Amino acid sequence: MSTMTVRGTVRAADRVSAARRRVSMGETLSQTMTMAWRALKKMVRNPEQFVDVALQPILFTAMFAFIFGGAIAGDVQSYLPLMIPGILAQTVLTTCMATGTQLREDMEKGVFDRFKSLPIARIAPLAGPMVADLLRYTIAATLTFGMGLAIGYRPGGGVLGVLGAILLSVVTGWSLAWVFTWVGTIARSAQAVQGISMMIMFPLTFLSNAFVPVESLPDWLAAFVRVNPVSHLVTAARDLANSTLVTSEVAWTMLACLVVIVIFAPLAVRSYKRHM
Repeated sequence: MSTMTVRGTVRAADRVSAARRRVSMGETLSQTMTMAWRALKKMVRNPEQFVDVALQPILFTAMFAFIFGGAIAGDVQSYLPLMIPGILAQTVLTTCMATGTQLREDMEKGVFDRFKSLPIARIAPLAGPMVADLLRYTIAATLTFGMGLAIGYRPGGGVLGVLGAILLSVVTGWSLAWVFTWVGTIARSAQAVQGISMMIMFPLTFLSNAFVPVESLPDWLAAFVRVNPVSHLVTAARDLANSTLVTSEVAWTMLACLVVIVIFAPLAVRSYKRHM
């Protein structure tokens, strides 16, 4: 074996050793924020990523209000306090589905292969884009309330109640994004991730109390709606936005968020490591 070959092998071993060294908590946070900044720059250079965030809240709010308002509540104004928190939850939760799709696209393009030789925390490339996505969730939630105000919604909880509802929805969306991140690491294509994500999210959002009172549903369906985590989020958002009440629904929603993170964050990281 030549001297050059030996030196190349040693250098390669050194890079692997450096990449596998234990990363401190401070370094992990710093690297996560670096990856978040990369994701934000990617969003700026690809404005189409904001199309769903910008159009969906406006379109869905107007559509549901004027189509279903009279049929469900008698008039649009009476339907808005019920509907706007439901649209808020639906918008934020469906927005987080893009996390897994974008992750799968990056993996298919070989972007994550470049991270193999870097001495960074394994979770940083996953958590970084999710931190950046907090901006997308906040924009979607703000536009939902903005459109609601434009068509006559007047939240009884005031500014504090609205901010509380937005914050709770953003936290819930961020926690649920770990599910789609995990799906992104196990699916074979971005199209598959999108299809699986829609099969998960749309039944959860539409089979909830987001748009209709639970009392109007058949008993078998109402039983599912009452235990649906999205229903707890919608009820908590309504309590906050309409009356500034911090009820037990907020606690149940936060508990569900914690359970999702505890289960799916390790699964996503473990699955991601297998690709590394």
